[in-house]
Amino acid sequence: MIAFRDNLPLVRFDDGQVAGFEREWLVRSLARAARKAGYPGWWLARHVAESVATYLALNFEENVIGAPQLAKAVQSVLQVIGYAEVAAHFVPAAPPAYLSLFQLAREAGSGYELAFFDMLGRKIQNLLAKRTTYFELSGLDRCVRQLRAKKVWSRDCNSLRSEIVSFVREQIGAARHDHEIVLSLR
Repeated sequence: MIAFRDNLPLVRFDDGQVAGFEREWLVRSLARAARKAGYPGWWLARHVAESVATYLALNFEENVIGAPQLAKAVQSVLQVIGYAEVAAHFVPAAPPAYLSLFQLAREAGSGYELAFFDMLGRKIQNLLAKRTTYFELSGLDRCVRQLRAKKVWSRDCNSLRSEIVSFVREQIGAARHDHEIVLSLR
């Protein structure tokens, strides 16, 4: 028997992608729906997400839940607590994207910054095409040291770090998107 994290099912999205259920992802989706319904800074998003997670952990017996089925469950909860207008705007966001910059730098090879930037740009564009709303890019400092072939941080590492941050912002900012994007770069 396979034990899932927190006894929660996986979520299957319309494009066939399967991802682990994450409370923060659901909170972001709920907050976006609440903003569209006229509730900026809606304080119930976290509570509703926790209620849905508890329901899934205790009462949902399948290993995978489809995004449309999850959306219906969330919309039902919202209607029961008197927020039908938020339910009307609720659509589960695309799954969060986690990308290790260090791993990408290793694939590109030490000293191959052009290859790294090309690979990073393609990955970001692919994620944007999937309507990803939350990007978490990690390992920035390790990535820089890998690309510069340095064990210790040096002055030229600062400039490459700035270039990478600017490149990521530029890639995301230049894309035409009709949805909010959250970026975490560390």
